[in-house]
Amino acid sequence: MVKVIGLMELSDQSAFEQYRSQVSQTVELYKGSIRHCGSMAELFWNQLGCAPFTTFVELEFPSAEDAHTWANSPEYQSLIPIRSQAMKLTLFSLAL
Repeated sequence: MVKVIGLMELSDQSAFEQYRSQVSQTVELYKGSIRHCGSMAELFWNQLGCAPFTTFVELEFPSAEDAHTWANSPEYQSLIPIRSQAMKLTLFSLAL
């Protein structure tokens, strides 16, 4: 199992709603699921100097290969223009 974490700083709520209405279909197409999403409650430390974010999402895929295939899929790549309008994003995977 692999988790994919997205840290987001939203800039356009309308574009975000459009992105959000389509992204789950791409995740499911590649055997993934959206496990959690929400807002950051409190930042305790930021010694790495990460860019500010207010929202997060946690995805889950059966394997690293599934997560990688999804992130680079034509279906997800077609959402990048909307995503770029909606937010700044840091996306990374965690191997468990």
